[in-house]
Amino acid sequence: MQKLPFLLALCLVSFFSFSQEIKESTFESEIQEVTVFLSGAQVFETSNGQISAGESFILIKGLSPYVDEKSIQVKGMGDFTIQAVNKRLDYLSEQKVGEKVKTLQDSILAIQRNQSIEMARLDVLKEKTSLLNANKNIGGTQNGSSLTELKQAMDFYDEEFMKIKAEELKIQANIQKENDEMNKLSNQIAAMQESANESTSEIRIRVKAERAGTAKLEINYLVANAGWYPKYDVRVKNVSSPLSLTYKAEVYQNTGVDWKNVKLRFSNGNPNQGGQIPDLEKWELNFARLTTFNPRTQNFGSVSGRITSAADGEAIPGATVMVRGTTIGTVTDIDGNYSLTLPSGASQLNASFIGYQPRDIAINSSRINISLDESTNMLEEVVVVGYGAQQKKSITGSNIKIRGMSSAEVSEAPALQTSVVENQTTVEIEVSEPYSIKSNGEKTLVDLKNYQVDASYRYSVVPKLDNDAFLIAEIADWSQYSLLEGESNLYFEDGFVGRSILNGSSLQDTLEISMGRDRSIVIQREKNDEFSKKRAIGSNITESREYKITVKNNKSQAVTINVEDQIPVSVNSDISVEALGLSGGKLDPQTGIVTWEITLQPGAQQELKLQYEVKYPKREKVILD
Repeated sequence: MQKLPFLLALCLVSFFSFSQEIKESTFESEIQEVTVFLSGAQVFETSNGQISAGESFILIKGLSPYVDEKSIQVKGMGDFTIQAVNKRLDYLSEQKVGEKVKTLQDSILAIQRNQSIEMARLDVLKEKTSLLNANKNIGGTQNGSSLTELKQAMDFYDEEFMKIKAEELKIQANIQKENDEMNKLSNQIAAMQESANESTSEIRIRVKAERAGTAKLEINYLVANAGWYPKYDVRVKNVSSPLSLTYKAEVYQNTGVDWKNVKLRFSNGNPNQGGQIPDLEKWELNFARLTTFNPRTQNFGSVSGRITSAADGEAIPGATVMVRGTTIGTVTDIDGNYSLTLPSGASQLNASFIGYQPRDIAINSSRINISLDESTNMLEEVVVVGYGAQQKKSITGSNIKIRGMSSAEVSEAPALQTSVVENQTTVEIEVSEPYSIKSNGEKTLVDLKNYQVDASYRYSVVPKLDNDAFLIAEIADWSQYSLLEGESNLYFEDGFVGRSILNGSSLQDTLEISMGRDRSIVIQREKNDEFSKKRAIGSNITESREYKITVKNNKSQAVTINVEDQIPVSVNSDISVEALGLSGGKLDPQTGIVTWEITLQPGAQQELKLQYEVKYPKREKVILD
């Protein structure tokens, strides 16, 4: 029995001796390419160095702490074999702080050192005041002081106390000024800081080589806290010119590692989204009184607000805010503020930031302030049980040719050269020139493409809801541009006219882009009380309504205007609706929508009438106004 502990101890000694013999070599790595997804990014790095004969570890240090361990792929080139790959957090290697951040931190330290001197001076002045107060008695208790001595003493104390108080006030004012300056510097550091987490991660690659030699590695992995949102600038010089569409990427990255002079690709894919096809569940139909309906939510055109920490109420710059279920989103500014244009049907916002729990918020107002709770899930060491040796596949596809004006005809500063590549399930836009994006959470706009697109224009108005006319640009065969749903800035006749949503997920053959309001077209809708009457006939009530719609063109050219209004649609057999006069409008009996398409010459106006009649039982009531 005594041999068993001895053998166990011998095995442990042999194991630790063997472990200590495995050498470690740290290779420098450099990011070459980054594919930015709608959420997350795939980073491609290269590294090379010398390895020893036998078994050894290659360490790739200074990586983002948010590397997805399941996504790591390593390909080795050289006379060696990759045995295993694992990733772990490195708390001993503090993240590199940018030169600007280091300068700001040094400024704060200098202010703090100066404040220490100022506080020491305040203590000295306090002691000096105490000393003067302790020696106020003049001439002792036996002999009184003369008036001259008293006056001299009062002048002395007055002068000394004034000097002390003046110096104290000056120092206190300077300390307050320095505190304000330190707050500004701290806020700037918070906006520029790579990450609140002081750790980095490292990839440990265990290799075996017959002989010493050179090893070259290609590494790629997914990293969180990065992504992009599609944005657009839509410019129309006049309704007889092509539409200029600038496709942009609003990029953010807070991975903890700067992307310096890397090749960027923007993909419409999202690797964080599940790839499993959904299953239909049984649809159980019941009586209406046993069925729960979701109430209809109010639609808002835009939403803005501020993202703060629930712990201290401080603003969170660099937080991401997106409309749930869409590709529409943005990043908060240095004060934590955000602003988004909302698509129709938007119901929820999702807000997230590093170190905080993501939060979904119902859109029930045009102003939504959001507070985030700190996350209790700390980054832990993770080991990859397998490794990838798959070679990064080359991206193939054909460039899409865009019809319309060529860029040579526009005398503007040259934009970044990009190309659109269609893969099997995703579309990527490659930026040909190297690009740099710092890890500070700030949003960076990258121009991807500029299309000169043939478009037709018309005006559309719904006077029942809004008396303004909206200019609509229609683009046929728009699917060739590979557009995503996103916010668009609208410019008409060289002026900014507002924001809208470019619905790249539309199923229509023609893409409609709202170019905003044009108040040169005047619309008025009014009820004709003389025609609008209520009368009883037998057991029924008959109500009639008439609305007069006047449209006037104050522009210098002829315009085509699509006018929409509606009559009610009965869903009860006891209620009948009849259209009496529509001024030539087309009625859709299923929706009750009446459409007119009119062309107005400059300065001309036209009047349209909408007349209908409703019959229903006397015992019931209906709401028509």
